[in-house]
Amino acid sequence: MSQPLEGKTLFITGASRGIGKAIALRAAADGANVVIAAKSDRKHPKLPGTIHDAAAEVEAAGGQALAIKLDIRDDQAVNEAMAKAAEHFGGIDILVNNASAIYLAPTPEVPMKRFDLMFGVNVRGTFVCSQAALPYLRQAKNPHILNLSPPLNMDPKWFAPHVAYTMAKYGMSQCALGMAEEFRSEGIAVNALWPKTVIATAALAMLGGAVRPENCRRPEIMADAAHWMLSQPSSELTGEFMIDEEALARAGVTDLEHYAVKPGERLLPDLFL
Repeated sequence: MSQPLEGKTLFITGASRGIGKAIALRAAADGANVVIAAKSDRKHPKLPGTIHDAAAEVEAAGGQALAIKLDIRDDQAVNEAMAKAAEHFGGIDILVNNASAIYLAPTPEVPMKRFDLMFGVNVRGTFVCSQAALPYLRQAKNPHILNLSPPLNMDPKWFAPHVAYTMAKYGMSQCALGMAEEFRSEGIAVNALWPKTVIATAALAMLGGAVRPENCRRPEIMADAAHWMLSQPSSELTGEFMIDEEALARAGVTDLEHYAVKPGERLLPDLFL
């Protein structure tokens, strides 16, 4: 029996670790081709994993991998990477805009360098990658763009503590909102996915120890939710802001205990929900 993503080519940004890598490995289990596009081509002193490590794991999991060192703020490099991926695998079926920068701080404490990084990666990077992938997605049989970004919630409580970060993440969500409608007639699905609870990734270090891993779920819950979304007909699932639990429920998965880092521990809700 064929798997939903078998033979599909996924271009995943920020896929050297965390949720991006988990999505890559889940697709690889179907026999997908995965482009690991991230900046980490060498060992980082504080963060685990490189694009080459992730590529090796993808191939061990049953997929084909192409590791590309990429800074998605560089639009020329993004266009070249998309062309290289399409040439290598014969096209691009799915773009996952996972790469993101985070800096949770009130307005007076945000260095403009951090502000520019968040907007350069989260908003501009998502827009650039989506734009560059379009020529290839238009040739695909079931094209999808998936942004790892939250539902748009204009409650001021989500802005006040970290205006800069909220604006940057909502910029990704606005890309999903607008592009879903823009490309609906072409059959290109554009959706967003966000976790119900905090996910145990390297980004937890940015929270300064405020969140313990045992109060989180593993990235695999997001990977399984993304897998279901990306397996749907692109003409039937677009313009959705889905939470991981919601996507899994629609996939018929209701027992989520095994996704917990430590089953039985209290789970912390993620931001923006």
